[in-house]
Amino acid sequence: MSEMPAPRPSLANEAAHWHALQRQGGVTPEQQRQFMKWLVTSPAHLREYITVSRVASELSDALRGMAVDLDALIAAGPPPADHNVVALPVRRRPPPPAASRAPRRHLPGIAAAAALLLGVVFVGHMAWPQTRHYVAEHGAPQRFTLPDHTVVYLNAESELSIRFTLLSRRVELSRGQASFVVAEERRPFAVHAAGLEVRDIGTTFDVSLRREQARIEVAEGSVQIRGDSGQGRLLADLRAGQSAYIDYRDQTVSLRQQHADTMTAWWRRRVVFQDEPLREVAEQFNRLNRVRLQVDDDVAGALRLTGNLRGDDLASLRTFLDQQPSLRTRVVDKQIHVSSRAAAETSAKQQ
Repeated sequence: MSEMPAPRPSLANEAAHWHALQRQGGVTPEQQRQFMKWLVTSPAHLREYITVSRVASELSDALRGMAVDLDALIAAGPPPADHNVVALPVRRRPPPPAASRAPRRHLPGIAAAAALLLGVVFVGHMAWPQTRHYVAEHGAPQRFTLPDHTVVYLNAESELSIRFTLLSRRVELSRGQASFVVAEERRPFAVHAAGLEVRDIGTTFDVSLRREQARIEVAEGSVQIRGDSGQGRLLADLRAGQSAYIDYRDQTVSLRQQHADTMTAWWRRRVVFQDEPLREVAEQFNRLNRVRLQVDDDVAGALRLTGNLRGDDLASLRTFLDQQPSLRTRVVDKQIHVSSRAAAETSAKQQ
């Protein structure tokens, strides 16, 4: 019968290194991530870590049972002989039964610890990562709770995915708008959207992907925004009541102050806009309604407006637009067309 090859010294050293770190405490999240990665790389790693843990436990028990009083030992010896020769006491062997049975006392505990550690690693490896995909269709905003108890408000015509691991919580917003009331825990929470990373620092915040820029708003707490999907420079460090508009092309940042109630008004199907171009306002209404608001020319689309309207109240929307001196509206084929008065007059003359 061939013998099992002994583990390579480097593997034993690695296991001892990780065991020492775990015993010392104060392991950083990055060290814990590296430890878990090392532990599940191979069954040999798990076996060696269990072996190191067992040896350390048995050695600790043995040392606790070997307390020796050296002063008493010396005092009990015979008086010195001639020529300064000290007669050493005869060394007696301990009774064999005690030595042979001591390790066995720990075998059930060691086996239980090994089974528990193996179970934790196996369950963790099988259960993680957690992935989900969420879609809110036209006219149907959603509210739901993630596995970590974070509450998400997903606007109509929006889509996101999540990937939660033992050490991180990652959200990908691929289109539309979403707000997050983040559950507090040790794992960092980050939203990735349009090449940006929005990292939560215990907060309620909103991410909206617009036509030419991303808008990030903070209702409570704070967030940090970085470019290049989190690998780039820090673009903004937002606090409650602040919003950042970040251009897709060059990631230039424009900061604004905004009331928290305004940021979360869309949760109640209200469309609130503050100094925003008409084309962006139209997109917010069009997410919620079958009757669409069609902007017919660039001059009208660039007009900046401020208002607070119900998302499903198109009559009030049309009245609001007609009150703007430079705009004109008309209904064609169940659509509300809005144009600048100059463009409307030119079109009328050509007809």
